[in-house]
Amino acid sequence: MGALAAGTVARACAIARPVADDYQWHLPRGFPTPAVPADNPMSVAKVELGRRLFFETRLSVTGSYSCASCHDPARAYSDGRARAVGSTGELLTHGAMSLANVAYNISYGWTKPNLSSLEAQMLEPLLNQHPVEIGIAGRQTAVVDLLAADASYATAFRASFPDDPQPMTFDHMVKAIAAFERTLIFGHSPFDRYVFNAEHEAITAPAKRGMRLFYSARAGCSSCHSGFNFDGNWRDASGESGKPSFADNGLGEGRFRVPTLRNIALTAPYMHDGRYATLAAVIEHYSRVARQPDVDRRLRKFDLSSAERQDLIAFLEALSDSELLASSGAQAAAGR
Repeated sequence: MGALAAGTVARACAIARPVADDYQWHLPRGFPTPAVPADNPMSVAKVELGRRLFFETRLSVTGSYSCASCHDPARAYSDGRARAVGSTGELLTHGAMSLANVAYNISYGWTKPNLSSLEAQMLEPLLNQHPVEIGIAGRQTAVVDLLAADASYATAFRASFPDDPQPMTFDHMVKAIAAFERTLIFGHSPFDRYVFNAEHEAITAPAKRGMRLFYSARAGCSSCHSGFNFDGNWRDASGESGKPSFADNGLGEGRFRVPTLRNIALTAPYMHDGRYATLAAVIEHYSRVARQPDVDRRLRKFDLSSAERQDLIAFLEALSDSELLASSGAQAAAGR
């Protein structure tokens, strides 16, 4: 625990610097400064524009769907479905991943290690046709014209892209939403208070026992769910800590990106296709599949008692950030 805290804090201190003149990060203790693309610097105006666009239903083909439809702040920016549903009702292949702390991802989506920026990732839900998600492929100009007719949007785009003679473009819309998503950083869970703030009573005795199991060679959970975001390697302003973190989860369907375990109590159902409704079912799954041949070598063959499983769940629940829940209503209100 001490090495985890000290190492991450030292890394954060080494790179703590603002990315843009008028934007200051207010990061949880132990969190590094996020990487920001050179062609999309942060600004207060851009973040606020992106927040509004994130909740804007006029972006969708039906006029009733937004980014927040699949990434609900109250569910740690996931949607509570086994598999996401697009604006026309079409069922998607996988569940909607949480956007909390998405600024630190090296890759995006469940299956594409080379999808390496929020800006690039956003083109998929906006433009995908098989299946349809937001569904504006071929309508990008019409959507921009629709927003341009709103004087408050015209003003917001000019403030966000003041050096561009044509501030209202589809590309700028994407960049603004990406800037907002980079601010969705949450690190004030009971775990964080315990590890980074030395609040020894922040987590319960069962959670402390579960934490020891989580990091033990016996259970091996941290072999995949490592790092301050519990999803393996990360990217920050100083670079990348390694390759994108993918793993075979034992379902015989290939390798998937390791999802964050932060706020895991808020993001059921679990796995890429939502097949497990509870954390207990996920633990049972990994206790079984690790015994099978040809699974990811990082999976451990473990037998945990009923009490130990409850301890592990207590630790996982201690990764939920109360500030995320407190901010969810404010985010929604500010975006609408």
